[in-house]
Parts: sequence; structure tokens; C-alpha cells
Amino acid sequence: MAGLTREFKETVKARAERDPAFRAALLSEAVDLLISGDVATGKAVLRDYIKATVGFEELAHEVGTPSKSLIRMLGEKGNPTASKLFAVISLLQKVTGVHLTVGTGG
Repeated sequence: MAGLTREFKETVKARAERDPAFRAALLSEAVDLLISGDVATGKAVLRDYIKATVGFEELAHEVGTPSKSLIRMLGEKGNPTASKLFAVISLLQKVTGVHLTVGTGG
């Protein structure tokens, strides 16, 4: 996956700060990608969501894991355990006020 420009990342961050529906869609997309098996893209979107909302430092404090470990875990070569990944998603929901639900695509 090609890197995003700084301007694009700043645009995503600004929109996430002012638009709750966009924040919800971004987290939902990350989780949908992870569940569907596109782990690399799911982790990338989750990283963007974290950067656009709470940031890795605050998330690290909340999760009790060093920020560098979280960044590595969600990096291209990172291989997060299910317990760490779901802890991060759970905390993101709590901190950002975005709450996901599971449904069927039927």
C-alpha cells in the first residue's frame, strides 16, 4: 500500500475531529476489513483512525502498552494477537464514543 501524503492525513484528521459520522465510518471500515480477511488494509485504516482521533500516546496509556509496541503491532509487518487487537478496538470505542455492533449482511 502506497503511503498517504501529509496533506491527505491532515484532511482525514480534521474531518474526523468535526464529523462523528465520518469517525464511525472509519472505525467501522477498519473492523470490516479485518473481519473480511484484509488484515493489512484493516490495520492501515485502524492506524489512520488512531492518528485522527486519540493518537498512539493516549491509546498506549489507556491500553497499558507502550506506544511503540502499538505502532509496531499495527504496522505492515505487525501481527497483533486477537486479545491485543480487540482491546485496542474496545478502548477506541470507549475513548472516541464510536460504538460498533455486529449484524448479518443478509
